Amino acid sequence: MVSARTLRTTGRTAGILAGIGLVGAAGLAYSAIVEPRLFRIRRQRLALLPPGSAPLRILHVSDLHLAENQEFRSRFVRSLIDLEPDLVVNTGDNFGGDTLPLVLDAFAPLLDVPGVFVFGSNDVWGPTRKNPARYLTRRTTHGEDKSKHPTLPTKDLKQAFEARGWTYLDNRSATLTVGGTTLAFAGLGDAHMDADRITETHPSFAEADVRIGVTHAPYSRTLEAFDRAGAQLVFAGHTHGGQIRVPFWGAPVTNCDLDRTRARGMFPYRRMRINVSAGLGYSPYSPVRFSCPPEVTLLTVVAQ
Repeated sequence: MVSARTLRTTGRTAGILAGIGLVGAAGLAYSAIVEPRLFRIRRQRLALLPPGSAPLRILHVSDLHLAENQEFRSRFVRSLIDLEPDLVVNTGDNFGGDTLPLVLDAFAPLLDVPGVFVFGSNDVWGPTRKNPARYLTRRTTHGEDKSKHPTLPTKDLKQAFEARGWTYLDNRSATLTVGGTTLAFAGLGDAHMDADRITETHPSFAEADVRIGVTHAPYSRTLEAFDRAGAQLVFAGHTHGGQIRVPFWGAPVTNCDLDRTRARGMFPYRRMRINVSAGLGYSPYSPVRFSCPPEVTLLTVVAQ
């Protein structure tokens, strides 16, 4: 015969488990439906320009991962033109599948603004279903069998961006004059897929008012290479800010060898300032963000 005390204990346990289940379900719904729509504009200010220079507004966009049926994300990207940027820096991972028309539609207003861009692995290979726990341990795609990954219209995206005036920077250098300020850029390919080509002569910068490095994944070897070349400012993405952050503790991983405390935001590194964007999206097979809202950065660079 079951005692009344046992029944009460069993009932309390069942109630606790039911409560935990409800909290878990609510957390999942929030991270999958609510937070991915809580877009933020991270505003930063940095004194780098020569005395007397007019301020320069740089919009840093990264990791859009745009898939079908994500008009809410496209709408936000289109609205960024209202920030009136002088320059757009796109650090890659634009695709969330074979979605070239959607990506170009999202960026259409910003393509009228001077811009530079690099690609990430998700601009080359489409996503496939995999164990999300691999994100916690695997730091590179080197050696990974990509035969099962769909290829993406990388060349078409590159040509479309360039046709509208944006400058491609994967393992290249370039110089732009924006608002009377001369900017020297050096880019490196995505180190996460070993596409960075660091040599004795690259990265390198021409004479300019400001020297800017651009890459997708902020691996230490790319940051060290930019520092040796004399970069003052570097833009990167890739980390998603951790994507799922522990409140009051931060990102568990960065998906590269960068310290987890530097998973997002602006921070000093050697003689440079690095801006790592937490990005706008996620893989369609890991469609959640928690305590890490999607973001872009609006950096206002002013005179020293």
